[in-house]
Amino acid sequence: MQLDLESRLTKDHHQSLKLWLRMLSCTTKIETEIRSRLRAEFGITLPRFDLMAQLERHPEGLRMGELSKRMMVTGGNVTGITDQLEQENLVVRVPDPKDGRAFSVKLTPAGRKAFAQMAAVHESWVAELLQEISQEDKGKLIELLSQMKGHLYAREPKDKP
Repeated sequence: MQLDLESRLTKDHHQSLKLWLRMLSCTTKIETEIRSRLRAEFGITLPRFDLMAQLERHPEGLRMGELSKRMMVTGGNVTGITDQLEQENLVVRVPDPKDGRAFSVKLTPAGRKAFAQMAAVHESWVAELLQEISQEDKGKLIELLSQMKGHLYAREPKDKP
């Protein structure tokens, strides 16, 4: 048996803790595999892939602060990733039309092409990693996790920024 986050558990632990660690273990295992494959196949890190994914969803571009918020990382991290991708001609900074002092980041045509290729392969990897789970069970898991997500968001204060 391979040791992971769940290896800390005993039969006396609360079921909610067991569920949390089981979800975290599965997520960590998948993420580790995807990170490794992205690096080996495309020479790119997961954060760089994630930034490009955000920009692909927003062809008009996103400001650095918005990218930071969406990726849940610091502004400094986004700046560093953007600098690297800009040097490789995968993204470009453009003046924000709403605020001349600010910049938005956009994928370049080369960035769009590279991301499209990576995204297709990424999707096939995720499908491969989850292929042993039946469509019916995937549907059940999605529904259960949607309920959990709804409950967690309902607990947040309504005036939270």
